[in-house]
Amino acid sequence: MTFKITRTTATALLLLAGASGLAGCTSPGVPVNRSLESVNQPVVTRTNFTLDLATTPGGGLALSEQRRLDEWFEAMDLRYGDRISIDDPTASRANRVAIEAIAGKYGLLIAEGAPTTAGYVNAGGIRVVLTRSSATVKGCPDWGMKTDTNLNNATAGGYGCSINGNLAAMVANPEDLVTGQKGNGETRVMSSDKAINTYRGQANTGASGLKASATSGGN
Repeated sequence: MTFKITRTTATALLLLAGASGLAGCTSPGVPVNRSLESVNQPVVTRTNFTLDLATTPGGGLALSEQRRLDEWFEAMDLRYGDRISIDDPTASRANRVAIEAIAGKYGLLIAEGAPTTAGYVNAGGIRVVLTRSSATVKGCPDWGMKTDTNLNNATAGGYGCSINGNLAAMVANPEDLVTGQKGNGETRVMSSDKAINTYRGQANTGASGLKASATSGGN
């Protein structure tokens, strides 16, 4: 059987071959991001660390247990952004006060409620839970795009890795990336405007007239 290739057929074959070549450059199956919103966003991970302590019969912690807790906080490098909570079946006020005093040395308060952790609290004891969050940007750096050719008009795979990676590394409290800082209902406008109002409220230097000075008597 003989096929006759006309000019129209040849043009169609060339277009089909070109389309196949372009399809190979678009990497089928790879997500395409045509917006300016980076897909490389910080991911916040929470980790719980626990320490079980023995309490005294009347409530509170013995000196040896207080020392253990203080040394544990120091070994864990307790810092801003950490969350301290107490898993206490008895909900003893004396136990909470004793732990608050030690956590206060590191500038932290005791949070309300404790996360669920593995195992059970020993009878007559309490569990101190340290929740620490960390932020990382998964999949960065991404050097997957080997060419500057971008037929999808999309951002590169590593777009956003630098700024979001630096943000995740420098943020003091990674939880702020999730919920931000919650306000207490008080306005900060008056406090922030004090310096401006003081400057504007000052009288002009020439408001009281010029100071009279003698022009004679000098050598």
